Amino acid sequence: MKLSEIKNILPTLENVEFQLENGTFVPEHFHVTEVGQINKKFIDCGGVVRNEKSVNFQLWNANDYDHRLKPGKLLNIIRLSEEKLEIEDAEIEVEYQSDTIGKYDLTFNGKTFILKAKTTACLAQDACGIPPDKQKKNLTELTMNKSNPCKQGSGCC
Repeated sequence: MKLSEIKNILPTLENVEFQLENGTFVPEHFHVTEVGQINKKFIDCGGVVRNEKSVNFQLWNANDYDHRLKPGKLLNIIRLSEEKLEIEDAEIEVEYQSDTIGKYDLTFNGKTFILKAKTTACLAQDACGIPPDKQKKNLTELTMNKSNPCKQGSGCC
């Protein structure tokens, strides 16, 4: 989800809710402690220099159980961040505490923002020598060897 998308969604909501893919909700007294832009410049294993930008939200739980972040307040935080930090309209990455700081992509299901697990991947598979996935075939698509036919019940198979 891009920053522009969350800005369009927030005015339509009464509450801001985040939920993990496993169904667990982020406690409703969470804080958004950071909004920023992350610029990542790196070289992949194939030698290609890459630049990635993302907008970062950091969610944090405190012991102030009466705290509730309303959509308008989050929208104001986003607008202030855009103004002060010149944040671009990029994909949102959410940091949320699990065993360590977890990083998540963000989607929306019509009511709740969903924290989608991120995975690693090789960006230069052709340069790394990683074999392509084996092509799956249905047994009925395989042709029989005409020079050595094997008949059902003959005991050759």
